[in-house]
Amino acid sequence: MHSSSKMDEIVSSPSVPGIPWEKRPDGCSDVVWRYSANPIIHHDHIPSSNSIFNSAVAPYGTGFAGVFRCDSKTRQMQIHSGHSDDGMNWKIDNDRIQFVPADERTQEIAHFEYAYDPRVCWIEDRYYVTWCNGYYGPTIGVGYTYDFENYFQLENAYLPFNRNGVLFPRKINGKYAMLNRPSDNGHTPFGDIYYSESPDMTHWGRHRFVMGASEGWQSTKIGAGPIPIETSEGWLLIYHGVLTSCNGFVYSFGAALLDLDKPWQVRYRGEPYLLAPQASYERTGDVPNVAFPCAALVDGDSGRMAIYYGGADTVVCLAFAYVNEIVDFIKAFAA
Repeated sequence: MHSSSKMDEIVSSPSVPGIPWEKRPDGCSDVVWRYSANPIIHHDHIPSSNSIFNSAVAPYGTGFAGVFRCDSKTRQMQIHSGHSDDGMNWKIDNDRIQFVPADERTQEIAHFEYAYDPRVCWIEDRYYVTWCNGYYGPTIGVGYTYDFENYFQLENAYLPFNRNGVLFPRKINGKYAMLNRPSDNGHTPFGDIYYSESPDMTHWGRHRFVMGASEGWQSTKIGAGPIPIETSEGWLLIYHGVLTSCNGFVYSFGAALLDLDKPWQVRYRGEPYLLAPQASYERTGDVPNVAFPCAALVDGDSGRMAIYYGGADTVVCLAFAYVNEIVDFIKAFAA
């Protein structure tokens, strides 16, 4: 394992000392460990919600802000804005985000059908939001905000059907970059991760295959999770994998390292999962056996990581890790 004194050589992330943190429990050897007070957001956190899960957060001001999947009591899939001083205790708006079209032409696609599984990524001067957007089927919606109060919608990135649109936190070779997972119009029983780039956050092309479903916990389909983390060993990608059991899908998450300059090239891919649905709040809920990561906060000084993930499509949970330990784990147990 790398020492913390060398962390700045590993993680290219700013200092965010106030991220949620709980030390590894005594006797635990897991690379990723759960927060002892999970879940941090319950299904009825706001009056309008049936469930709150698969949500994205980012440092904002002196605290944190985020976009939360809050399925309503009519079971409509929608996303809401939220704020927190400490990243654990959240105030979430009871009403869903109302995106304003960024230009006149975007008005043509702005009718709300549904929105779910958001990601939030700071690039240059604003927070970009990507989500699974309903437009004659699921595709990747793209928008932005400066303050997590006012949101502006851009063009959808792709034709339907697509899910798990995850932006990189900076331009790569002068282009915006995004991971995505082409799929179908249903509860997709397949899926691989692809890379796409754009000169303007509107026109997406130069699509490249990154990696596909493998074996065991990731044998049915995979999809990108939190915003990739830049390290000296490559882009650290936390991703979910799905196996099909005799009782349905099981969602776990693992990690891989992608090339810094050509992120469609996988340098290392960890074979074992990092976390699988084994806690009661991951096994029991609206969709049993799901641990689905959508966000990770990293403190560049200490290398600490707080991973936000949905439990059983019902609640929001936290897990913790050190970036350098995940990097070492991937390399030591590469497929």
